[in-house]
Amino acid sequence: MSDRHISQHFETVAIHAGNTADPLTGAVVPPIYQVSTYKQDGVGGLRGGYEYSRSANPTRTALEENLAALEGGHRGLAFASGLAAEDCLLRTLLSPGDHVVIPNDAYGGTFRLFAKVVSRWGVEWSVADTSDPAAVRAAITPKTKIVWVETPSNPLLGITDIAALSHVAREAGARLVVDNTFASPYLQQPLSLGADVVVHSLTKYMGGHSDVVGGALVVADQALGEELAYHQNAMGAVAGPMDAWLVLRGIKTLAVRMDRHSENATKVAEMLTRHARVTRVLYPGLPEHPGHETAAKQMKSFGGMVSFQVEGGEEAAVEVCNRAKVFTLGESLGGVESLIEHPGRMTHASVAGSLLEVPADLVRLSVGIENIDDLLEDLKQALG
Repeated sequence: MSDRHISQHFETVAIHAGNTADPLTGAVVPPIYQVSTYKQDGVGGLRGGYEYSRSANPTRTALEENLAALEGGHRGLAFASGLAAEDCLLRTLLSPGDHVVIPNDAYGGTFRLFAKVVSRWGVEWSVADTSDPAAVRAAITPKTKIVWVETPSNPLLGITDIAALSHVAREAGARLVVDNTFASPYLQQPLSLGADVVVHSLTKYMGGHSDVVGGALVVADQALGEELAYHQNAMGAVAGPMDAWLVLRGIKTLAVRMDRHSENATKVAEMLTRHARVTRVLYPGLPEHPGHETAAKQMKSFGGMVSFQVEGGEEAAVEVCNRAKVFTLGESLGGVESLIEHPGRMTHASVAGSLLEVPADLVRLSVGIENIDDLLEDLKQALG
């Protein structure tokens, strides 16, 4: 971020970090450098450090600088998807025979990556309730290299005390990786709480408009950042310039969007707690949530994701999803529009039969920024 920007408040950083005015025209929005290669000033004479867009691209550079600034990290790296970012991280940090502790509630794609891909080259993993530091400590082995956390978790909205778990990981000589997708850096900054690596699906709140797929890693350690950058280039699953530009555009409104997401989600959760057909509401903003105090300590507010269980079992949950009108039936989350889904049959089908299997009567909401009265009325009619 240029030192001409006196304020270091998040909202200002989100708009200005990495977004340098074009030196030729003065355009306040960075150009989309839709280019694969660059003219060099003689053999080996790179102009501005650019030679080939897999290695570096000015639009991606702008996004990566922005990501690092928002998370308070030394290095940000942008990828083609959240899973591409996770894959690069795991193949950078792990070798055959290493061990990872993963949460008992996690995105189905992350579980699939561990269970079906990484395990095939000799990496072992075990499951622990990351909201319980003692359970994580018990799951750690002498071969543990990573403790993996989602907080809030997907889809059960569990909360992990990042600072407490950072001490557990550090004692074991392991790195703490925190998936910050549900919170976004506006609500939570894991590096400041002791995490070693932050993971994002940029597809979600960072992009914010359901029009781009991307992923990111942010680290505080310079040496680790350089190692990850080497593997990013060597493996090649980088964010394209158009995707990087779309995420940069989305980030500019992240703060105001997250305020509205959180406000709407709180009202949705409160309504659901009063509904006769709802048996359980999972939202860290509710005082009765077991992670409420921890979330209040480490988050600015409680985010836009709400899950709930309904009486009548799986078929009743599916029917609620099918009856929604303002809430769109669809996977993903974090866009301005509200989404509804059945995790057991949709985003978390890959964890069926595992220790991460989700309740069959669970419905997950990504609460958007529409008028709250319309959202409440839609859920009431969907519940019947």
